[in-house]
Amino acid sequence: MTTPDPAPDRQALARLGEAVRARLAADPAIYRIEDERIELFAVGGFLSDEECARLVGMIDAVARPSSLHELDYASGFRTSYSGDLDPRDPFVAEISARIDALLGVPPEIGEPVQGQRYLPGQEFKPHNDWFYTSESYWPGEQRRGGQRSWTAMAYLNTVEAGGATVFTLLGLEIEPKPGVLLLWNNALPDGLPNEATLHAGCPVERGAKHVITKWYRTRTWR
Repeated sequence: MTTPDPAPDRQALARLGEAVRARLAADPAIYRIEDERIELFAVGGFLSDEECARLVGMIDAVARPSSLHELDYASGFRTSYSGDLDPRDPFVAEISARIDALLGVPPEIGEPVQGQRYLPGQEFKPHNDWFYTSESYWPGEQRRGGQRSWTAMAYLNTVEAGGATVFTLLGLEIEPKPGVLLLWNNALPDGLPNEATLHAGCPVERGAKHVITKWYRTRTWR
């Protein structure tokens, strides 16, 4: 039996990482979190209050119980509600294009913008955004665009209590702040998966948390 390649898109991931890293580092409005174990950036005020409020309403309209490839909602691993926002909607398309332009990547490698909503007690336990090539879902994802490269996630509202994003292996905790966009490379500079990107959405204690997320592949998203 052939052992699956742990990084079949390694060269593409390394090229994308290098290009996006240089672009973000050259923009003085983008802040890099100082930790050599991860390429993690933050952009304050990426979305206006009005844009955040509009996106919250759109998420509430499409939100359904979240699931993963190998786990369903009942597993308790990911208990948020989520849904893809309509990419044909001009407002959604404009937000998506702004994220593409910030990263400097071709729009065709981006997945649709997904919205997530967390209510009290809901969470997303520690996970990586990249795909495990040993799992049964990988051949399908390989055909749909290959490995995930960069993640872009924006907070849309102030959470009364809880709901932080925690990079568990780094001891790094980020509180939700409306309009802030986080960007991180899911790979190491050499294109191998970066285990240090393991992260979790902590349980919301009071109020609600709304975010949008856009993932990027190595090839055209299908």
